[in-house]
Amino acid sequence: MDKTNHYDLIVIGSGPAGRRGAIQAAKLNKRVLVVERGRRVGGVSVHTGTIPSKTLRETVLNLTGWRERGFYGRAYRAKQHIGAEDLRRRLDITLDHEVDVLEHQFARNGVDTVEGVARFTGPHSIAVLGAGGVADYTAEKILLAVGTRPFRPVHIGFDGENIVDSDEILEIERIPRQLVVVGASVIGVEYASIFSALDVKVTLIEPNSVLMPFLDRELADEFLHDLRERGVIVRFGAKVVSADVVGAQHCHLKLSDDREIHADMVLFSAGREGATDSLDLAACGLETDARGRLSVDKDSFQTAVPHIYAAGDIIGFPSLASTSMEQGRIAACHAFGEPAHRAPEFFPYGIYSVPEISTIGMNEEQAKERGIPYECGVARFRETSRGHIMGISSGFLKMLFALETRRLLGVHIVGEGATELIHIGQAVLNLEGTLDYFVENTFNYPTLAEAYKVAALDAWNRMPKQQPSREARDQALEMVRKAVAG
Repeated sequence: MDKTNHYDLIVIGSGPAGRRGAIQAAKLNKRVLVVERGRRVGGVSVHTGTIPSKTLRETVLNLTGWRERGFYGRAYRAKQHIGAEDLRRRLDITLDHEVDVLEHQFARNGVDTVEGVARFTGPHSIAVLGAGGVADYTAEKILLAVGTRPFRPVHIGFDGENIVDSDEILEIERIPRQLVVVGASVIGVEYASIFSALDVKVTLIEPNSVLMPFLDRELADEFLHDLRERGVIVRFGAKVVSADVVGAQHCHLKLSDDREIHADMVLFSAGREGATDSLDLAACGLETDARGRLSVDKDSFQTAVPHIYAAGDIIGFPSLASTSMEQGRIAACHAFGEPAHRAPEFFPYGIYSVPEISTIGMNEEQAKERGIPYECGVARFRETSRGHIMGISSGFLKMLFALETRRLLGVHIVGEGATELIHIGQAVLNLEGTLDYFVENTFNYPTLAEAYKVAALDAWNRMPKQQPSREARDQALEMVRKAVAG
């Protein structure tokens, strides 16, 4: 065995899960190699997913003056003529910085990196095809963090310019006048709302009957109303039969209900699939599902082959950069027998649309399904002084409390700063806090965070004034804990 090419851990993929797993193992004094098939480390998260789409969003909001339109009108623009090059300039600067930080982290922690396409040659061995040829490596443990890529069905005529997927949308050389987004997934909704903020005429097509069914329905309805107010056309229950480029910069779509749509650009964002086809998983004894994803133990992230772990988007839901990082860390700790705290049951879900959406814990539908009596409190941002100062006319914060124990069950936010505000609710929720925390504590004034107190008081006004005995509250709290765990 060539000891120079033997490692304690080989990580395939350098996205959030791979990065955190590699650095965690290095901090445990293990010899670690990261294999990245792209030209630079960072994975989908840095180059085509999380960071680019959020950078694009911020760039659009700044250049259009979106946040000031509440005061100066819908026609207001900070920059009158915005082109694709304006969007790309900030993106390039941001991505260069992210890659520099990541490369420095690897170097500082003694993590080796190699560029190339990895494939298994045995349970403990891989071959990496790079610019200099093929190199062989072995390891005691292996972490698969290869992520996903856009699903590209054959009936969609992708050409990389007029009909694009969610990776290619970042490379466009022109801003379309009319954009059709196929798929009201998180990615589709984000891009539809971002391009709408650029005053592009957007049509959003979704085969299901509701928008993002995992959201609290009141929250989804508010967001959908906001989209339609801005002129976004949303068509539910419609499937795309075909999408083709007809002539220069002209796209033609046929729907299952015999309707036809014309636009000068189409973004297809209906699902993703695991980037596992080049790994030759049969050589190590693993199989994927129909979408190329791997099954793992939820506590350790071990695959069916005990010394091989998988984390991140490759294992499916929730497919968030934040949760992927924790999965990679836990996998590395388990691989080398180190204790690792399990991530809390409830984690925040952030959707970087315009406006933002963020949620944690139960929604009303889930509370009803689990048989938990509850009460809601709502605060609209336009009712807060900070909302007035910022010119906010829409958006709200909603909280659910168990009726008998007053325990916080869930927080749901749509509007400016939702992905930041959610962390207050996250802390109280995971510490099993109650309505009383929000009612009795002081919040900075004026802030959007004050909406927590407004919403809590709204719920308090509807709560029973006759409080149960301590024994009854303890029993009710135990019931809520079991329902939450179940």
